[in-house]
Amino acid sequence: MAGIRSLKAYASVSDIIKAIAVVIGTVIVSASGFMLLKNNVLSQVPTTVVAIVWGVLSVILIFYSLNLLAQIFPTRVYNKIVPYIFIGPAVLIMGWYLFLPTMRSLLLSFMDKTSTKFIGLDNYKYLFTDRSMVVSIRNTLIWLVCGTGFSVVLGLTVAILAERSHIEKFSKTLIFLPMSISLVGAGVIFKFMYAAKFGGAEQIGLLNAIVVHLGWEPQNWLGKAPWNNLFLIAIFVWLQTGFAMVVLSAALKAVPEEMIEAARIDGASEFRILMQVVIPNIRASIISVSTTILLAALKCFDIVYSMTNGLFGTEVLASQQYKQMFTFQNYGRGSAIAILILIGVSPVIYYNLKEFRNKEAFK
Repeated sequence: MAGIRSLKAYASVSDIIKAIAVVIGTVIVSASGFMLLKNNVLSQVPTTVVAIVWGVLSVILIFYSLNLLAQIFPTRVYNKIVPYIFIGPAVLIMGWYLFLPTMRSLLLSFMDKTSTKFIGLDNYKYLFTDRSMVVSIRNTLIWLVCGTGFSVVLGLTVAILAERSHIEKFSKTLIFLPMSISLVGAGVIFKFMYAAKFGGAEQIGLLNAIVVHLGWEPQNWLGKAPWNNLFLIAIFVWLQTGFAMVVLSAALKAVPEEMIEAARIDGASEFRILMQVVIPNIRASIISVSTTILLAALKCFDIVYSMTNGLFGTEVLASQQYKQMFTFQNYGRGSAIAILILIGVSPVIYYNLKEFRNKEAFK
């Protein structure tokens, strides 16, 4: 960071006064805007405008005032602390919104329903002994394995096949389009596709319309456990396949063509080239896509909530947490489920950080 500012040993009195004045002004602006928004004295539109202007102005003033304070110190000290000035607010915000709520959830997980009495590990015992929770854990594991596996395999398959077609861009666009739909929106779409009418009524669901046309009886696709979980996972796969395809398609284009041609000259079949040449070269991208989709599957709540609301044996950990916290008002059990989800996410995050650390750009 050497050379950021001209060399000087001490700041002038005017620099110190300016820095103090800017800091005081920053505190006044930030506190005033916060109190104004907290008291909710404005209507919706002015509140939105004030929030945007205040937020941007506060961030600018915070960085500017911190930089002025750092300039009070000698150049050698300034060059050492200025990087922390720019990453410090981000770290504090992340700590405020992530670390502190996590610690509070951990504390609440040892408390009773009303968060007033310490009950030890009772909430965690409930997670692994209650039948509905065991079903939720089982379903979450099914989501992790099937949702992630099918998404990555289909994404890789589409990426490979699309590269060899004359309509590569068009086909990739069609596969990627579902990514623009929200999880709730996708749930509503598929709810109509899975809809069932009995007693000879005309079918409005696409799947049952096909079944009836073939001469079979309509099926309640969302009411038969555990197969209904696979029908819900199909929605997730439909959404995530486009993401996997885009990332893996970019990775495939980076595989050296000379290596593939050499394998063909040696007499290797296309399948052997795929397994022994292509996939090893895109291994890092496959792992990155898999972990990203794995995290999405672990947190998936929207599809279950909008399709079945967790009925018919389709509960997952995320939907159980929502119900315990906001339906049953049991903050202890809800917090315990949140900690369980965090424990499930942590190894994946650790692995990703380890992979990033091992890359040459991060050494």
